[in-house]
Amino acid sequence: MNINNNANNVKKELLVRIAKLQLDGELDSRKINKIPTEMRPAGTAPIGCCIYHDRELLRMRLLARMGISVENYNDLNDLDDYAREALSREKPTWPMITVLHEACNGCVKQNFMVTNACQGCFARPCMVNCPKKAIHIVHHAHIDADKCIHCGLCEQNCPYHAIIKITVPCEAACPVGAISKGEDGHEVIDFHKCIYCGKCMRECPFGAMMDKSQLVDVIKHIMNGRRVSVMYAPSIASQFKCSAGQLERGFEQLGFTTVYEVAAGADITADREAAEFTERMKRGDKLMTTSCCSAYVRAVHIHVPDLDPCVSETRSPMHYAAEIAKKDDSSCVTVFVGPCLAKRREGFDDDLVDYVITAEELGAFFEAKGIAVSKLEPVVKTEVPSASGRNFARTGGVAEAVKCRLTDPSILKLDVINGLDKEGMKKLKYYGEINAGRVEAKEEDGNLVEVMSCEGGCVAGPCVIQKVNLANVQLDKYVKEGK
Repeated sequence: MNINNNANNVKKELLVRIAKLQLDGELDSRKINKIPTEMRPAGTAPIGCCIYHDRELLRMRLLARMGISVENYNDLNDLDDYAREALSREKPTWPMITVLHEACNGCVKQNFMVTNACQGCFARPCMVNCPKKAIHIVHHAHIDADKCIHCGLCEQNCPYHAIIKITVPCEAACPVGAISKGEDGHEVIDFHKCIYCGKCMRECPFGAMMDKSQLVDVIKHIMNGRRVSVMYAPSIASQFKCSAGQLERGFEQLGFTTVYEVAAGADITADREAAEFTERMKRGDKLMTTSCCSAYVRAVHIHVPDLDPCVSETRSPMHYAAEIAKKDDSSCVTVFVGPCLAKRREGFDDDLVDYVITAEELGAFFEAKGIAVSKLEPVVKTEVPSASGRNFARTGGVAEAVKCRLTDPSILKLDVINGLDKEGMKKLKYYGEINAGRVEAKEEDGNLVEVMSCEGGCVAGPCVIQKVNLANVQLDKYVKEGK
């Protein structure tokens, strides 16, 4: 779904309003209780059944934006009560995704529907090709839901394209089948299967799948005078129309004490993966995959165990950037800024990473502080990461970074899996079969496989604020500034 939509607009406004209140020292005041009414004043055309329901949903959405599960919502509590809870917590709470059932549409299960474009034609290919005789025609086609097996042959054969497939967006987007309907008809996430790719959240047109923000926690530490080090991913440099130096000046004005490029960590990752790949090929391994995309790594661990031994043992750029930050200041609070939920999940497991915020949250922070990064005097940097390290943000960038570091590139056969949709998962399972010896590798198969959960790479993550084509233009400028 296009990132320009009302759900994202509301999410941004809530984040900005919360950040402004917190920066003014009034997050836990009665002012926060007025936000739903201010956003949906009397006379506003309702989005749902009525304006009062709209306001109640905004109250619940505010919980997620403060890092609280909406499953814990009690309408007897005021929002300032929840704000005090957010400000007093010592660390983010689990799980990191929360489902707003009140907003969930309870979509019907996947099915096929005949539209009024049907001409009731003489050829009747839909009826003739249906293997279960589930279609009959009276003026136009009708599908018997009890007989239909959802094979899609009717849709494929209709010359008028009058039969359409209706999907449940979040279920269709999930590549690992982690989302299904509960007994009440609303969606439930199986966190044992979930890889935190964020596709459900991005595709849900009702904004029912929500990430729990850690922005309140980060602002709290800055306002309390803690030394807070920020580490921004290469993809973040693609989200704002400014130079890297201007972005870093913006971080300083937000109150971060030290700024690190995660591209420097990407250089370490590429160096180590190149060495690891060379060693693996020498000892006779069939293939190695990259390891920087944590959604992919989790997908393999849980869903494709045959491929697990092939995942590079090298840590992610985020980890190495945090390592640098902690080495410089062991007592600092480390904050990673990235485009996705999977990094937030990785942050829970990495002792060196204290908080993870997204491009959406960073953009809201800048707006709340009134900072226009494109107008700032840039920080002058004497040392910058490599261009290949900065190019980690797009599909193919990781593989190319490893390739350019190999002493003998002739041993390399590259393959790139661009996005973990259902087809991408099939490709992973295929490589797992190769590694397990159940399938022979083909000539075109790779021995170094780069996998990105998001099609296009990190610039297309579920929590970005820039369209992919524009982000790639900005990323090109950022890469060119690298050494």
